[in-house]
Amino acid sequence: MKFALFTHIAWPEGTDQKMLMDEAAEQVIHGESLGFHSAWLAEHHFSRYGIGSSPLVVAGAIAAQTKTIRLGTAVLIPPLHNPIRLAEDTATVDVISNGRLDVGFGRGSAAYEFNAYSIDQTDNRAMFQEGIQTITDLWTTPDYSHDGKYYKVDHATLVPSPIQKPHPPIYIAVSRTIETLKFVAGTGYPICIGVTSDTENALSLCKQYEELSQESGHNVPMSEIPFFRYFYVGETEEQVRNDTRPALQWAVDMVSWRATFTQGSEVGHRIDDWRETRADAPPDLEYVAKNRAVFGTPEQIVAQLKELQSQGIEYFGCNFAFGGMPHGKIMRSMELFSNEVMPHFAQSSALVSLRRF
Repeated sequence: MKFALFTHIAWPEGTDQKMLMDEAAEQVIHGESLGFHSAWLAEHHFSRYGIGSSPLVVAGAIAAQTKTIRLGTAVLIPPLHNPIRLAEDTATVDVISNGRLDVGFGRGSAAYEFNAYSIDQTDNRAMFQEGIQTITDLWTTPDYSHDGKYYKVDHATLVPSPIQKPHPPIYIAVSRTIETLKFVAGTGYPICIGVTSDTENALSLCKQYEELSQESGHNVPMSEIPFFRYFYVGETEEQVRNDTRPALQWAVDMVSWRATFTQGSEVGHRIDDWRETRADAPPDLEYVAKNRAVFGTPEQIVAQLKELQSQGIEYFGCNFAFGGMPHGKIMRSMELFSNEVMPHFAQSSALVSLRRF
């Protein structure tokens, strides 16, 4: 089983952005020493939910401080960017990291992000698909030209070019729409699973994708799908409950709160004021902890991961840094996981197979 780190770089009120960036880097550096296979960074804009608006800049900074851990984007949003710029930036990070970049793409969902960029969100599926193809072609084709519906490229040769050949591994975030699943299965790239979907539904999605991948002839197995969950391991059940509750509350509240904005964002407002007047029902934290998280003592974590492994999951992503979880608790939880849980699972350090390209 391969284990990954994942972070939005959450920015709760009263915390310092520079400190959070430094801590995120320190967590990845520490994760490398503890045996984690990879670390993934999310892209979000204009929100305290995550300040990784430029995840490739953050990845480049971390790449310069690490040697072996792979660095991933979960996910870049092609409709918000010029594909030439994304191709150049990803290639540059691949060079800086000496071929350690994994590139996750997603369509994006926050209306206020698209509106701030003055991009019509109704076109994002077609822009997303054309964007990925354009980026892939730029990575691999000298003197490349493209005349598409949304993007145009005139005789561009990418400099620098990626170290990984034919290009960095690609992962694609999906919804349950059959059109999106068929598109991704047809590309031969693995999907990736985010923290906001229930585990049962996410496993069903993985199995459906695996079947479609077999039908398409690519045969990508579930074992290659990064499967991210809110994550925490503590010494006792009481400690786990006390440590995770405020962070999980903030994380799920932010998901609901930011969805109410079609322009602007929640930055500059107080989350407690919104909580007092929220229109929807408060989240059932016990439900979220049970269905979107893996929390517990080392023994409980081993049992939960063994169950996921029995369902076909072999690439598990740990979102230790959710909802403003304090840095010290994240680092201690990572250490406990490395010392008490990882030894129960054989990890492969081999790079993901390139046969799907």
